[in-house]
Amino acid sequence: MDVNFNVELAGSGGRSLNLKNPLLLASGTCGYASDLEGFTDLSVPGGFISKGTTLKPREGNPQPRIAEVEGGMLNSIGLENAGIEAIVRQKAPVWRKLGLTVIVNIAGSSIDEYVTTAASLEGVAGIAGIELNISCPNVKAGGEEFGMDPATAAAVTRAVRDATGLPLFVKLTPGSGRVSQVAAAVASAGADAVTLINTFKGMAIDIRQRKPLLGNITGGLSGPVLKPVALAMVYETAGIIDIPIIACGGISSARDALEFIMAGAHAFQVGTAFMVNPALPAEILAGMKQFLQDEGVEDINQLVGCARA
Repeated sequence: MDVNFNVELAGSGGRSLNLKNPLLLASGTCGYASDLEGFTDLSVPGGFISKGTTLKPREGNPQPRIAEVEGGMLNSIGLENAGIEAIVRQKAPVWRKLGLTVIVNIAGSSIDEYVTTAASLEGVAGIAGIELNISCPNVKAGGEEFGMDPATAAAVTRAVRDATGLPLFVKLTPGSGRVSQVAAAVASAGADAVTLINTFKGMAIDIRQRKPLLGNITGGLSGPVLKPVALAMVYETAGIIDIPIIACGGISSARDALEFIMAGAHAFQVGTAFMVNPALPAEILAGMKQFLQDEGVEDINQLVGCARA
């Protein structure tokens, strides 16, 4: 039996992004996508989310930036990136040549920076959409502070929406304590989809050195430990908003992905687990296909939200 994996991420404003399958590689874990040639099959994922990009290049946080912890990983990269001009001039032409579906994750320390960065992507071939990062816990200014409150989240979303005609997905922080309310606010402000969730702030201490493992002291917690929290937030939010949800948080198997889809997500991102196993996207999609065939389900979209009461 053939299985349809095509999904459409369509917002209320008529903008949409079609994906050949619901698996996306998460921001910060796949570099600029083309970096992965030779490590993974670039034709497998439905799309790629670029590493977080700012208006100007950033050096990022002090080393060390990554630490393994029980059940996951802490990262404190600090949005190290080449800046939006490098994306437009150097990266986008490569994405277009390779035929990749790439969504650019953008961040900023002010609404004006977000707007200028987003506007720079308008009309650039090779760019399929924007993921608005208002949830990064690893920078001192901007980032997560915009996503903590529904009003500020809506303000930056509305400003960016006015600056671009590209599909706009907003990545939310679990740290606000009211993810569903923030999601509703950005949906009303013009978001075409929301990504749930970014990392939780955490830390680890080297007891021999008697100091934090990370140079920035704290970092974002990701990996399997995050999955139950992310799943609950997707489930709750799916009952409140009417735009698509892109799930993110601890997905490392076909079963994980199917749980998020049944909770109400239309697509999902794989991040930390992909860094461990570059062949994981193909394994997840094969497992999902087998499940659908075993269950007699012809279209992945039939399972979206099926576990909701």
